Amino acid sequence: MSIYLNQIRQLITLQKVDDEIYVLDKELKAAPQELEALRARFAEVQARRERQNEKMEHLHEQEKRLGIEIEDDSARIRKSKSKLMQVANSKEYHAMVREMDSLEKVNRDREEEKTLLIEELTLQRGLKEEVETEFAAVQDELQRCEAGLEARVSKCQTVRSGLVQRRTEVSKDVPMPVFTRYEFIRERLDHPVIVSVVNRVCGGCHIAIPPQAYIELQKGTQILSCPNCQRLVFWQEHFEPTQKAEE
Repeated sequence: MSIYLNQIRQLITLQKVDDEIYVLDKELKAAPQELEALRARFAEVQARRERQNEKMEHLHEQEKRLGIEIEDDSARIRKSKSKLMQVANSKEYHAMVREMDSLEKVNRDREEEKTLLIEELTLQRGLKEEVETEFAAVQDELQRCEAGLEARVSKCQTVRSGLVQRRTEVSKDVPMPVFTRYEFIRERLDHPVIVSVVNRVCGGCHIAIPPQAYIELQKGTQILSCPNCQRLVFWQEHFEPTQKAEE
């Protein structure tokens, strides 16, 4: 194997370790973000639950108030009917009848209001049950996420530490000038650093390699970069030759 191809193989091995580290870093970043998103969702559901409870409390207060007012007016109507039999003249009689009619009308209006209020309470109880169910589910999910986050992060960090140590060992096999070039690219470009070229297309940016650059790549005499994305590139068939059908 040529020196060039050997260096490429070393870089591919290094890249595989970096691939695993890259996945773990994404996991370590995503885990707290998932928890924060869940906490935000829990806070939103909790706020809706509190608003629903306040609405239910307000409706119950209205129901209680209407009940008291209806009972008070009913008592006044009964008292007026009792007094009606004791009136001394027709003028007083008609005045009391008008008062009773007015009280009965007010009571009928309140009874209608109470009927509508009971319907609204029935609707709001259903909504309260829904939000309570959602609240309990999100709360349970949040508690499980919080409990598992520490173990999840700890496991990732342990695995990552092992990979970093392995990376140190693997990088020792790569000549310093080549490794320095690899690190320079890794610090400035999105993952990955080295990619294969298949059918003249760069595996990093998915843009075709210019013909002359592709010819140089096939020669396998130096480590080249993609003219477009600047990643290190290698010809896939140097390592996985295409099996040609027998003629």
